This record gives sequence, C-alpha cells and structure tokens, in this order.
Amino acid sequence: MARVLMITGDYTEDYETMVPFQTLLACGHEVDAVCPGKAAGETVKTAIHDFEGDQTYSEKPGHKFALNADFAAVDPAKYDALVVPGGRAPEYLRLNEEVLAMVRHFFETNKPVAAICHGAQLLAAAGALEGRQCSAYPACAPEVKAAGGTYADIEVTEAVTDGNLVTAPAWPAHPAWLRQFMALL
Repeated sequence: MARVLMITGDYTEDYETMVPFQTLLACGHEVDAVCPGKAAGETVKTAIHDFEGDQTYSEKPGHKFALNADFAAVDPAKYDALVVPGGRAPEYLRLNEEVLAMVRHFFETNKPVAAICHGAQLLAAAGALEGRQCSAYPACAPEVKAAGGTYADIEVTEAVTDGNLVTAPAWPAHPAWLRQFMALL
C-alpha cells in the first residue's frame, strides 16, 4: 500500500478533503494530512462549496478537519504520492515556498499526484503544469493556461490523467478521480 501526503489548509473544500482522506485509508493506504504551521491533532476549517444555479459556487461552513501529521516533519521523499484538495486553501498555500518545494518533488520524481478543483492553483504556482493536461474548477482555466498547461474542459463528473497527474473539476468527480489516482498507486 502507498504512503500518501495530503497538503491542506483552512477553507479547503470539505468533500475534497474528507472523501479522499477516508477513501484512501479505507483502501489500506497510509495518509498524512498536513497544513503549514500546524501539527498533528490541530484542525483546519473546511468549507462546503455547492452548485446552486448562481454564477459561481456557494460557500457554507464545513467541518473541522483534524490533521494527523506535523507539517514541519514532512520529508516528501518518504511519500509515494500527493493529494491536493481544492477550495480556497490553494490560493494561500501557493504562497508558501516549502509547500511549492514539496509539490515540485512529486513531479520531479514522477510520483502520482491527484489535484481537484482549485488545487490547480498550487500546481501552477509550483511550475508543474508546463506541457500537461489539467482539469480544474473552470475559474482556474486561465491559471492552467498561463502556467503552460492545457486546460481539460471536461464534465464535472469526469477526471483526466496525464502521466503521473490526475485532475478533476470538483467533488462530483470523486469516483472517476479517485479510481484513476488509485490505478497509479
């Protein structure tokens, strides 16, 4: 079974954090969920984003998601794969050089990476999308393109794999996204 690193933060999308974390654990993988500046046992606030017919998604308070590992102790070389949930967390995680270095490690070593929704913002900031096909929440398409990637405009229930990278537009794609990611594991 694989050892998976999940980098998350406050206002990460609730489903995009909880579902892959629990699914990977249920399938026998070890998952360490971390957040910069936080230790195991601390929590991050999540948000529930939904599609209710407005011009963009709505946001409601989610759960407190308990971290189970210390960010300061992470050595990406000891992990087999990376998960990047969406929500608003990637917009500030992309400003953290340690996080960017961790993301780059997984691409430089060709380890599996799963990113969903706004997770593409973190991949773009890390310089990991050049020449790659990447899906994301549609509002992130300009960032994917600006980072040299090709935006995969797919149904919200679909996912796309490009080499070691599996991406999807949002949480309705969990079955396809997790199936494709676990095939790489």
